[in-house]
Amino acid sequence: MAESTNEPYKEKFRPASDPALDQQVDAALGDVSLETLYGFDKPQEGGAVAERPRIRGIIKGKVVRLGNDEVFVDLGEKEQGIAPILQFESVKVGDEHEFVVERFDEREGLYSLSKKGAISQNINWDTIEPGQIVEATVTGMNKGGLELEVKSMKAFMPAGQVDIHHVKDISIHIGERMTAEVTRVERNNRSLVLSRRNILEREREAAKEKLLADLAEGQIRRGVVRTVMDFGAFVDLGGVDGLLHVSEMSHRRVKHPREVVNENDIVEVKIVKIDKESGKLSLSLKAAMADPWIDAVSRYAAGTSVTARVSRVENFGAFLQLEEGIEGLLPASELSYQRIRHPSDIVKDGQTIQVIVLNIDSSQHRLTFSLKQAGTDPWAAAAERYPADTVLTAKVSRVVDFGAFVELEPGVEGLVHISELSNQRVRTVGDVAKVGQELKVRVIEFDVEKHRVSLSARHRPEVIPPTPEQLEARKKADAERAQREKKRGGLRGGLDSGGFFRG
Repeated sequence: MAESTNEPYKEKFRPASDPALDQQVDAALGDVSLETLYGFDKPQEGGAVAERPRIRGIIKGKVVRLGNDEVFVDLGEKEQGIAPILQFESVKVGDEHEFVVERFDEREGLYSLSKKGAISQNINWDTIEPGQIVEATVTGMNKGGLELEVKSMKAFMPAGQVDIHHVKDISIHIGERMTAEVTRVERNNRSLVLSRRNILEREREAAKEKLLADLAEGQIRRGVVRTVMDFGAFVDLGGVDGLLHVSEMSHRRVKHPREVVNENDIVEVKIVKIDKESGKLSLSLKAAMADPWIDAVSRYAAGTSVTARVSRVENFGAFLQLEEGIEGLLPASELSYQRIRHPSDIVKDGQTIQVIVLNIDSSQHRLTFSLKQAGTDPWAAAAERYPADTVLTAKVSRVVDFGAFVELEPGVEGLVHISELSNQRVRTVGDVAKVGQELKVRVIEFDVEKHRVSLSARHRPEVIPPTPEQLEARKKADAERAQREKKRGGLRGGLDSGGFFRG
């Protein structure tokens, strides 16, 4: 726990404690105390701690004079201090900065300061304070985090304070020197708690402000994929995270973002939208790529025969991929000249097939194919094989309310209307025709263009040719009928005048 004293300036300038961080440290240590971890639960030699300066921690001061190597700072209350001038990128008299008090020089009557955020050099158990930035060497690790050493002082860093992002194996830092912030000091127990995360977060925030000022919509930026979710991925552009939605990952259909990206992948994305108020970015991976549809019309014109891969099969057809980013629809009606139950009866996922391009619209990214037109049309020669009045036996392929369809040959199907199913009145089609039943039918009409055949299953009355005697009798009857008609025609128009004027 933080040391409690009655020094008047300590509570004034010590940074406020972070309950969440304290809780994280306690959780990381478990039942093991910092004293036990570093062996400080044993009596210490060396007597009392040396007297410390009156002002401690972080304090605001004003630059009053510039030296060759130091900056002189007025701390108020008639107190002054000096800080290395190398810790400032630019400084002038009158500037106000926050400083970390490192020690008090009794002889000079000045405080040794470090600009807040700069690495403190003159530190020991008497001068180290929360908020100071130190260089530490990682010496080992335990179940809760890393063990470090700061100028021979033992320190501990919880696993959650090692980095901004979760690190699976923190042992990779063993042997490294890292810059960290002091978050807890326990002088009696000679123990320190450090945080590297605090440093990284401040650096990230500073980089974020600078980066947001430089970012603009339409820019292409390189970033690192940090998190992958079901709806997309978050990409770090160097201090600013942007959302790469799954719909913006590829020109092709993507079911899940992991088909395209994974954590720690380096990607080039285009900034689609920037919300200056919230700092949120919308990114696009496909917009940073060349659009394959730009010249697709010239490469896949209507009527072109192409090889495509079946990417997925649906109830209404199948989607085919020509190349990365170019996908089109093969409708169920264009799968076969035969009637099919489901597109999967003809094509399967991953299958490569030869098809004909029916239509292409590059502006709408739409493409339509035909599989049946890539083969031979069985209707082309069927009209010659089945002229009108041809009688054949065919099997019923399906039954509907208005008639029965029969298959003349694979790909060629004809309709026997309910009125042509029988010489008798038919109440329902099912009464006289069943699927799989063979019917003797006669071709009534064949339409090649519309792919329609009208058939009839009605029986014509049998015509028996007449005998010679019947033909002779019919001829004689016709002659007599003609003679009678002739005589009857002579009386028409009045009586014969010759009988009345003889003499």
